Amino acid sequence: MVNKDMMISEIISIDRGVIPILMEAGMNCAGCPSAQSETLEQAASSHGHNVEELVQSINAYLAGK
Repeated sequence: MVNKDMMISEIISIDRGVIPILMEAGMNCAGCPSAQSETLEQAASSHGHNVEELVQSINAYLAGK
């Protein structure tokens, strides 16, 4: 289960299938150096997205696998 305090790189390492979800939120994080040192909450905030909605979307995707 993903939470807002996880690093983007950690989330991607769980399942690369989350990359399209992040990209839909305007986060082209997969190859970005910030992915190594930025939490999901920080990335969501800097891109103007609700982190709780993003966490729900990612966890719904993971639960459906």
